[in-house]
Amino acid sequence: MERKWWKESVVYQIYPRSFMDSNGDGIGDIKGIIQKLDHLQDLGIDVIWLSPVYQSPNDDNGYDISDYRGIMDDFGTMGDFEEMLEEAHKREIKIMLDLVVNHTSDEHSWFMESRSSKDSPYRDYYIWRPGKEGKPPTNWGAAFGGSAWEYDPSSDEYYLHLFSKKQPDLNWESPDLRKAVYDMMLYWLDKGVDGFRMDVVNFISKDQRFPDGVVTGNLYGNGSPYYMNGPRIHEFLQEMNHEVLSKYDTITVGEMPGVSAEEGKLYTGGARNELNMVFHFEHVDVGSGRFGKWTPEPWKLTDLKTIFSRWQVGLEEDGWNSLYWSNHDQPRAISRFGNDKEQYRVLSGKMLATCLHMLKGTPYIYQGEEIGMTNVAFSAIEEYRDIETLNAYKDFTEAGLLTPEEIMHAVHERGRDNARTPVQWSKDDNAGFTTGKPWISVNPNYKEINVEDAVKDSNSIYHYYKRLIKLRKQHLNIVYGKYQLILAEDEQIYAFTRSLDNDLILVICNFSQEIVRFDLPADITFKEKELLIANYEVDSGEEIASFNLKPYEARVYRLK
Repeated sequence: MERKWWKESVVYQIYPRSFMDSNGDGIGDIKGIIQKLDHLQDLGIDVIWLSPVYQSPNDDNGYDISDYRGIMDDFGTMGDFEEMLEEAHKREIKIMLDLVVNHTSDEHSWFMESRSSKDSPYRDYYIWRPGKEGKPPTNWGAAFGGSAWEYDPSSDEYYLHLFSKKQPDLNWESPDLRKAVYDMMLYWLDKGVDGFRMDVVNFISKDQRFPDGVVTGNLYGNGSPYYMNGPRIHEFLQEMNHEVLSKYDTITVGEMPGVSAEEGKLYTGGARNELNMVFHFEHVDVGSGRFGKWTPEPWKLTDLKTIFSRWQVGLEEDGWNSLYWSNHDQPRAISRFGNDKEQYRVLSGKMLATCLHMLKGTPYIYQGEEIGMTNVAFSAIEEYRDIETLNAYKDFTEAGLLTPEEIMHAVHERGRDNARTPVQWSKDDNAGFTTGKPWISVNPNYKEINVEDAVKDSNSIYHYYKRLIKLRKQHLNIVYGKYQLILAEDEQIYAFTRSLDNDLILVICNFSQEIVRFDLPADITFKEKELLIANYEVDSGEEIASFNLKPYEARVYRLK
């Protein structure tokens, strides 16, 4: 057992635009974050993952960076950032920056230089290719709709953009580009930041043959086999580690769509010198239909358990898991995996928190999750701000693949703006987020769900999260213990054990709104039991060999 501070930490993600607005312009900012650091300290978190605050024209809410060493005007100044860093560190909270180096903005000076001439020294900072018979170099589709290639008339070539056309992909085959990225990372680490969450970092190595992708039920080919986990990805990450990360005591997590547990072990293995942990997407993709999340279908608990267990066991001896239900790209956890109806919202929110925080890995809390924020159902597409959502609505309806009603149903269930409505601080106008007009509307349920009320209510989700975080700091088994799934075939109960030396923890979670019978497997024996946490009142003397679980009930026992 190799103890590391980042294994024992709890991370809290801040999406700055929606967190707290200090100046009334309707946009969250760095001074707003400073105002709420005491809230995060009280919660007990150790690390803030800060979504991008760099200079950006904001085509993809800051994930299109025009200056890696500048702060977006909407968010404040470098002085504000440095103050936030200092104030966070005073509270023993570390800061993990979002590192977006698969692509930049098309307004970045590198790209403007690259576009200016085929002879520019920056030309090979990006991926340029000639077309084929008047068509793009490949048939790949972009994540936000349309072709992944954009034609540039001045040079009669196309540049690759796996996301928006305003997000051209960087060419990691260029040693000069890689050095420029490493210099930028050193700049921030020297400033005092504590690590990086790396946006779609397993996309940075592309198959240089650039083959066409298979076309299935879409207008474009699937290029992902040629850029996800590409041929030089481990080489690039090991070089990054050698040149930058190894020189500091950092926390690193790579966002990696399409990564398997076997590959995750390669990315996070202790002796491989790449990253600390990865974000995979397998569990948040359950229930995706013909057009992925835009055609949501019912999901099965056994599928979820199989995915979690594969990662828990796969990285048991070497590597490390990151644990999350939601983030800025995912719907709200309670609406997605629990039950956001009034009678079950708090119970299912606590149950989901119990399940996640008792798994082996580093838990991530997304802003608002600690008070049980839910999805929002705006009635008109015009109320949404997310480029992915707006493009999907346009593409699917214009192609006749989905009706407006069908795509709006999917947006309500799975759209990214569910996570991006402002944090609900109080019952005041605009949930206390801003005195102005918010950049995106506040969820109308803020009068029932807000931080102010949650802090006052000792039985709230907020105080339950505080207890979970405290338990993690008290019991090494919760961090380092071996995971074992029990009742694998049960479609309502997710139960597992964690064991370290002679310490055994039993976790039981009912994912349904029904009363269900729990039977303890005969091979789990004990003389004493201690109830560590539960989301209902429980008689500590109750026998646990067999008992009824209430709707969305969660219990954690320590057995001796």
